[in-house]
Order: sequence, then C-alpha cells, then structure tokens
Amino acid sequence: MIRYDLTCDKGHGFDGWFRDSAAYDAQEARGLVACAVCGSVKVEKQLMAPGIPAKGNKKVDAPKQLVAGPVDPRLAAMMQMVREMRKHVAENAEYVGENFAEEARKIHYEETEQRGIYGEATPDDAKALIEEGIAVHPLPRLPEDGN
Repeated sequence: MIRYDLTCDKGHGFDGWFRDSAAYDAQEARGLVACAVCGSVKVEKQLMAPGIPAKGNKKVDAPKQLVAGPVDPRLAAMMQMVREMRKHVAENAEYVGENFAEEARKIHYEETEQRGIYGEATPDDAKALIEEGIAVHPLPRLPEDGN
C-alpha cells in the first residue's frame, strides 16, 4: 500500500491510499480519484517525504493520522444540517452536563420547571430514561467532536 498527499484544483488537501503507484495512475486517469472536500476530480499528488518506519520497540506518542475518502455532496449537506441542529439546541436549551438523566427525570416528574435540556448520559442511563417513558434523543456526534 502507498499513501499519497493529494490536492485538488481548488486547493483542498487530503490523502489517499492505493495498492501501488500504478493503481493511483490508473484510477486518476479514469477520474476515480476525487477531492474529499469538494468532489473535484482535478487532483495532483503533492511532494512527500519518504516514509521511514520507526523501530518496532520504540514508543511513538504522535497522534495517528486519519484518512478521509471523497465526500458525497449529500453527506456534506446532511452534516451541515446536523451542525445547525446542534447549534439550535445549544442556543435554546440548558446544558446540564453529566446531570442529564437526573434533570430529565425531575422535569418529567414535574419536580422542576419544564425546559429544554441537553448533556451527557451513559447508554444505560439513556435506556433507563426511555424505559421510564421519558422522551430523550441523542445528539449526533460530529467529526470535530473527537478533536
């Protein structure tokens, strides 16, 4: 396998993995190599330093690089809608952090005022809330949430 740093004609940088350089050339010639950001098929390889493997017994603390494939425009539109939904929740609901399950129960059993809340809950807590008939909905995670 070989990894290439690639750039499209719009200046977006991304990388791609190929069986060998001939596989890259064949896919690029057929228009199968597309920008992971905008979908452009006008892609060029970038100058790269050679990959020299580290000693097998040496601990490496560097973060691992992630590889992204081409982004479907429909996926990009969906991700934008998820971002807008999460922004709406943050602007219109109270963040209660790890107290989410407790606060959701208080609201459901009318021990406190009705209001929109969001926060964190374990899968077990979320399942218990649903079993109690408390309406909860997970907020989808975004790629940037892991950073």
